[in-house]
Amino acid sequence: MTKRRCLLAVLALALMGLQYRLWIGEGSLAQVDALDDKAAQIAVRNERKTERNRILRAEIRDLKEGLDSIEEKARTEFGLIKEGETFFLLVEEREVPGAQ
Repeated sequence: MTKRRCLLAVLALALMGLQYRLWIGEGSLAQVDALDDKAAQIAVRNERKTERNRILRAEIRDLKEGLDSIEEKARTEFGLIKEGETFFLLVEEREVPGAQ
């Protein structure tokens, strides 16, 4: 009977050790789940960066190929007005509180 009890005790300890590793130790289910979440976040970030790079490549291609995009950028970012053009600034009317 003692051999059987020793074997049972060894098997019980082995089972507890494996359960510990499964739930708490290195490579546990919780750790794997956390790594999966982190990988998903990184994948989303990479997708955003890939889209940004695609847009930048298209902009570079436009700048290399034609002057239209350069002119558009100069107009929007630097307020370019060509010679002979008339500039109109439209100002929205604001309501003044208490004025009638």
